[in-house]
Amino acid sequence: MSVTLIAALAAGIAPVGAASATPLAPSAPTVPTAPAPDMEGVTAALNAAMANGSPGAMARYTGPGGVQTQALGVRDRVSGAAMDTQARFRIGSVSKTFSSVVLLQLVDEGRLELDTAVNSYLPGLLPDDRITVRHLLTHRSGLADYTNAMFNHTVPGFEAVRNRVFSYQELVDLSLSEPRTTEPGVAYKYSNTNFVVVGMLIEKATGRPVAKEYQRRIIKPLGLRNTSYVHPETRIKGLHARGYLHPDESGAPLVDSTEQTVSWAQSAGAVISNPADLNTFTTALMRGRLLSPRMLDAMTTVTPTDTTNTRFYGLGLRRYDLSCGTQVYGHTGTVQGFYTYAFATRDGRRSLAAMANTSNRGAANTALGGTLEAAFCGKKPAPAISAPMARGFWALPAEEDLPERR
Repeated sequence: MSVTLIAALAAGIAPVGAASATPLAPSAPTVPTAPAPDMEGVTAALNAAMANGSPGAMARYTGPGGVQTQALGVRDRVSGAAMDTQARFRIGSVSKTFSSVVLLQLVDEGRLELDTAVNSYLPGLLPDDRITVRHLLTHRSGLADYTNAMFNHTVPGFEAVRNRVFSYQELVDLSLSEPRTTEPGVAYKYSNTNFVVVGMLIEKATGRPVAKEYQRRIIKPLGLRNTSYVHPETRIKGLHARGYLHPDESGAPLVDSTEQTVSWAQSAGAVISNPADLNTFTTALMRGRLLSPRMLDAMTTVTPTDTTNTRFYGLGLRRYDLSCGTQVYGHTGTVQGFYTYAFATRDGRRSLAAMANTSNRGAANTALGGTLEAAFCGKKPAPAISAPMARGFWALPAEEDLPERR
């Protein structure tokens, strides 16, 4: 699909008045002009993801100038159907931001408190009364990520759980059978267990399944017609991209991983969506349509996740600091067969959703992350490209939300 520009940004020129003895009122502060997205750079990043093993890739950008899309390769290797930016796919850990929004709404309603022990709401669930709700949302609980062992061998691990239906308690028990990674609150350590417990908190506080709370609080108010939480059904309904998992063995054929329960993730990673809905979601979130100012400030208060000082985590929300100084908020997603990036600027004026229909291929994930730099920083002068790349975020492998071997 070729790059599509739906609207152009009109430039405004302020009128200049004649000289007068009467002082002019101070002019309103100007908003810095955002760079135009470099759609050639976005296309290059998508091509790079495909060169590193993804059958297809796509991106959708929204900004003051309108919507621009790009889709390359195929969404189905058997039929040869072209990638389509309207297609649905599994968004993996972008689901964590959905779960966080629901939980933070409950905090606003007085049903939960961020700094209260999880065991106050779910008595006896966790082995440490010091673990708070905030620790879950910031990945600072120290609860081991059970998926590390589950997917130590990528394809056999996936096939073992593809059609299984787990209870939340079973997943928590898998985590508790392993040593904790840190003391509560001491350090960031990504763990899907945290958001399994978040799902349990949501269901305990509301008395309703997570799926209904997603629908009532996010999907219906925002009109997300292509977003759903279908656990434990295995199919993706309607127009969708098929996902392809790389085995650990070099040269082994790709595994079609599209159909699965995703029960091993649930509230940590089982949402299905498409690029337009992800743009709408991240934009609405950053514009304050889903959370009170108090809760949105809490969600976007971040701490570093590594030593690069370009990656940060808030409450179920990542922040990436790009080479041009732009900060974008959202989440990455990895689930068998799909890599996803869904980010927006803090004012919600610009957003990007990108997907490659593969996984267990870290180079493809890193390449897809290059869509952020191109979309939000615009075209760079040729001589200046290498320096920021060498010192900044994009010189490093992309973060993985669900463990996989490379």
